Amino acid sequence: MTAELPFERPLADLRRKIEELKKFGEEKQIDFSEEIARLEERYRQMEEELYGNLGAAQILQLARHHQRPTSLDYIERIFTDFIELHGDRLFADDLAIVGGIARLDGIPVTVVGHQRGKDTKDNIRRYFGSPHPEGFRKALRLMRQADKFRRPIITFIDTKGAYPGDTAEMRGQSEAIARNLMEMSSFGVPIVCVVIGEGGSGGALALGVGNRVLMLENAIYSVISPNGAASILWKDASKADQAAEYMKITAADLKAFGIVDEVVPEPMGGAHRNPDEQAAAVKDAVWRHLQELLGMTPEELIEDRFRKFRAIGRFTEAQPEQTAECADYAE
Repeated sequence: MTAELPFERPLADLRRKIEELKKFGEEKQIDFSEEIARLEERYRQMEEELYGNLGAAQILQLARHHQRPTSLDYIERIFTDFIELHGDRLFADDLAIVGGIARLDGIPVTVVGHQRGKDTKDNIRRYFGSPHPEGFRKALRLMRQADKFRRPIITFIDTKGAYPGDTAEMRGQSEAIARNLMEMSSFGVPIVCVVIGEGGSGGALALGVGNRVLMLENAIYSVISPNGAASILWKDASKADQAAEYMKITAADLKAFGIVDEVVPEPMGGAHRNPDEQAAAVKDAVWRHLQELLGMTPEELIEDRFRKFRAIGRFTEAQPEQTAECADYAE
């Protein structure tokens, strides 16, 4: 049974009423078929209205749903012959990053992803999906191996951000992220990245330099978490929902900006409602893009990646009067 989110409660209440009416009719042997049919139709209408008009704050809740499929859930359903590899060969094995070698419809690939825990104990072991430097270095080790043996790279992005503690800073958090960005840009193999949940800050970007960046319909991707943005803008983290609306972090927003290449649809109500169906949709999208990229030479792949990221963002030069206004505001 899936847990309901606050905005889903009216829908969940109606579903409970339908089930109660069915049970009562069976117990008392009363025919409520017409009433149940009307309620079912009303339920379908409410469901379409609700999930067809989700705001950024509601999508944020779905992206963070504790039952949402994780990287290992997708790896299990999409790939065969997966062999998980551990450690960065420098310090330790960070369980917030998982990765290894596998086959995608018979093609050898390297797959790497952030991994959240399934319960409190597992989340503590995996730092709630927020990697330390050794996690990013493990990912880079696996991707270097993929580049050496000419294996395509598939990454799954799902993190609030890199681990923010002093232990991570002491071991070179920013350097580890920056090195991943630099080296991923130069690999001569296809790289397909999929944002499956929450893509937050540099912790997400460290696995996000790909030829193709895909994003699930109810995922988010942002330079900072809405909670962090609210803390900075309003000194109040509780205004995260308001920040999410302003930040343009949804899949539709990022597709319009040209930051992601394809939005992968989700089952009604989110990926956690039907993980098998969602995994099949992700596999189909990854396979389509990979087929295109496999026809490119290493040089073409590097150039393709370069052009993708160079095309992101636009700028305009301020007019003199605008510059003056900015200067006055700064004073």
